[in-house]
Amino acid sequence: MDIDRICIFGGTGFVGRAIVEQAYARGLRVRVVTAYTANAMALSVVPTVEVFVGNVFDDRTLERACEDMDAVVNLVGILHPSRGKGFDAVHVELPRRIAAACHGAGVQQLLHMSALGADANGPSEYQRSKGRGEAALRQAAGILPWTVFRPSVIFGEGDHFLNLFAALARAFPVIPLAGAQARFQPVWVEDVARCFVQSLGETRAFGQSFDLCGPRAYSLEELVRLVAATLGLRRRIWPLPPALARMQAFALEHLPGKLMTRDNLASMSVDNTCGDPFPAIFGFTPSPLEAVAPLYLAGANTRSRYQRYRNAAGR
Repeated sequence: MDIDRICIFGGTGFVGRAIVEQAYARGLRVRVVTAYTANAMALSVVPTVEVFVGNVFDDRTLERACEDMDAVVNLVGILHPSRGKGFDAVHVELPRRIAAACHGAGVQQLLHMSALGADANGPSEYQRSKGRGEAALRQAAGILPWTVFRPSVIFGEGDHFLNLFAALARAFPVIPLAGAQARFQPVWVEDVARCFVQSLGETRAFGQSFDLCGPRAYSLEELVRLVAATLGLRRRIWPLPPALARMQAFALEHLPGKLMTRDNLASMSVDNTCGDPFPAIFGFTPSPLEAVAPLYLAGANTRSRYQRYRNAAGR
């Protein structure tokens, strides 16, 4: 199947920017949907990117955004509900409405970002909503070819995962850590983006769900120690017992920024790791965290991606 034009909902986010870059390298034309023009300013230097401003929770916006597109990518997701945008609205209803818009516009393929551990019966509302969202998308898509991706926690330049640990390590000599023994298998954002782009038009990916993990699993405590060591800092990690962990999560979810919530803590009660090797269909081995993270944790230029855009565009 030939795919030349793609629409990305959530294209200005962390994963979206990586997909835009790789789609551009492949010669695809990309429509990025955003609520605010300012969010897409850095992408405006890419000659094959169209910035489409609109509210993704409006059906007319979805219909217009999907017009003349060969494929649609849905990356919209939240870690914390907010007023007017709960988990069901974002993770369940929106995928259903995007699938309906794809049908109406004659889109040939729908790619959807879910999450490792998505399960309608999972321990957290986040995981349950992601599981319900997958079911809703499959039902609404019908005969429309779909592909679902379930990554573990995603790291890379500009992430809100390892960079958060780096900020904590710089600020505090002792780090009280809830869920210290929770296990993750982080995957590099560029590898996730590569899977999305390689799946475009790939009939073997139709109707498939892919778990995406890096080559190694870590406990949360191991990850914090690795980040501190990368920064050349000696920090004491204080693993919190369950009762104190719940108290910490309760306190943090009521602070601006919500560094952690009780729902996040519930998600960490099950391992966020892959039981199988990286999907062979993509033909590459994911990059190890130790080979990538030091390059940006040590202070690499966080705008390097956009400089590459400018260079390619001749600006």
